[in-house]
Amino acid sequence: METLVLKFGGSSLADNEKLNIVANKIINFYNKGNRVVVIVSAQGKTTDKLIKEAKELSSEPDKREMDVLLSTGEQISISKLAILLKELGYNAISLTGWQAGIYTSNTNEEAKIEYINTDKINQELEKNNIVIIAGFQGINDKKDITTLGRGGSDTSAVAVAAALKADHCYIFSDVEGIYSTDPNKIPEAQKIDELSYNEMLDLSNEGAKVLHNRCVEIAQKYNVLIETGSTFNNNVGTQINNKIEESCVKSIVKNDNLILITLEHEKYNINIVNEIYCILLSNGIIPISMINNSYNELSLGFVIKSSDLIKCKKLLESLSHEYILSYIEISKISFVGYGIMNNDDIMKKVIKIVNDNSIEVLSIQLEECKLSITTKERVSDALIKELHQLLV
Repeated sequence: METLVLKFGGSSLADNEKLNIVANKIINFYNKGNRVVVIVSAQGKTTDKLIKEAKELSSEPDKREMDVLLSTGEQISISKLAILLKELGYNAISLTGWQAGIYTSNTNEEAKIEYINTDKINQELEKNNIVIIAGFQGINDKKDITTLGRGGSDTSAVAVAAALKADHCYIFSDVEGIYSTDPNKIPEAQKIDELSYNEMLDLSNEGAKVLHNRCVEIAQKYNVLIETGSTFNNNVGTQINNKIEESCVKSIVKNDNLILITLEHEKYNINIVNEIYCILLSNGIIPISMINNSYNELSLGFVIKSSDLIKCKKLLESLSHEYILSYIEISKISFVGYGIMNNDDIMKKVIKIVNDNSIEVLSIQLEECKLSITTKERVSDALIKELHQLLV
């Protein structure tokens, strides 16, 4: 008898018709004699709706109360799914994050799982129950509800799988697996059969909206076998495991949600850069990269997420120094695949296409599984299509 963890995303649970599809998929796994644990997200766009409603009440809602509010979306999903499975004749029980023994750090909205007490989950599995757990949430040592950040249900699933020493962790959504680029923008995108943990982590970190990056880190640490696939068919998806092989480019990711901020001032001392960096960090803004070109005058550039722009502008404009500030929308194109660092041909082809399209490069970063090029402007999907045709 195997222990399986199945995770279903919000688009798979959006309405009662889709809930029935999910229930039948769960039943198929259960009827094969498996112990089944299910992790679910909130239905459809529930989380976005709750955030919007909270911001209509307050421009900066209290983070603790936001965790209480946002955790309700997953609780609706678990109860509906348990009701449906019982109606279909199967033993099922719903558990919130705290009932499932998921304990986290004290950071609201971006908590990290510290440990999972699996006693309650195992007790219910011993009763042959299908255990349905609310993803994205846990409880801290103050007994407050916490949430794990957007995409955190993936992390819940892999963490539970690791704690239970599950044989397999399936991540189901409305796509069949992981693709060589965004299939919604590039029709020629190809499904990838297999990725290493390092490759998947690079894709997640560079903005591919497939798996939460922390879930991949946990999977790698505890050697959890992940398979991503579609809720709506039985086709083979993409496996993420510890296999490493020499390869060329497996996937290309374009991240347009980035802003380049530059600061200039007629005076410069070494403490200014450190001061700015500490101010950003203390306000929850992590610069993705920072370049200090200062000598006698301050010339500093750094990249942040677009979602941090308003907060960052307020911080910088409130400083005592009158900096000359500029904000530029930029793109970062990342090519992921084991062995890229040692393949000069890939770099040559990429640079040629960039030059042929008169794209101004801000920075180039080369790692074992990844080549990233940040541009001083937003680049089109047509460029990604050209790169994909040449390299994948």
